[in-house]
Amino acid sequence: MLGLGEPAPDFDLPGADGRNHSLASFNDKPVLVVIFSCNHCPYVKAYEDRMISIQESYGGSGVQLVAINSNDEVSYPEDSFPEMVRRAEQKGFNFPYLRDQSQGVVDAFGAVSTPHVFVFDKDRVLRYRGRIDDSRDPSKVTTHDLRNAIEDLVSSRDVKVPDTRPFGCSIKWLQLNPARA
Repeated sequence: MLGLGEPAPDFDLPGADGRNHSLASFNDKPVLVVIFSCNHCPYVKAYEDRMISIQESYGGSGVQLVAINSNDEVSYPEDSFPEMVRRAEQKGFNFPYLRDQSQGVVDAFGAVSTPHVFVFDKDRVLRYRGRIDDSRDPSKVTTHDLRNAIEDLVSSRDVKVPDTRPFGCSIKWLQLNPARA
């Protein structure tokens, strides 16, 4: 897994918005939040509205969320690119939703679940990794880990809690991926 203090791996991926997005696409954003996501996972579905809310809350401060779906679409057809486009439109995503077909990006980040969050500062150094918050059920959240990390970064402070344990569905690896065989 990508270590705290390490640089963001580069990527160039197609988005559900019809455009390609790379790491450089967000150079003007002082905080970049990469969330490994998908369509089928009940944990992700429970967090989608919170992801939209976080982008709404912090977009004006230069924070940009990016969701990346790396799941095997053969075994999980709901995670295919056409289904991603439908999901983004249906939910009204206010952030790019990207497709990592080769799974090279998820491998470079070392994400283990959906959702799994990686937050980078303006120099694209990893400052937070882990979960969005501490409960799938929004009414039971006691710790807003991602919001707290973003608050620290936009206030030019060190992230108080830089590493939390993500939870959700496992990444669905391609059967033909030799790194995972």
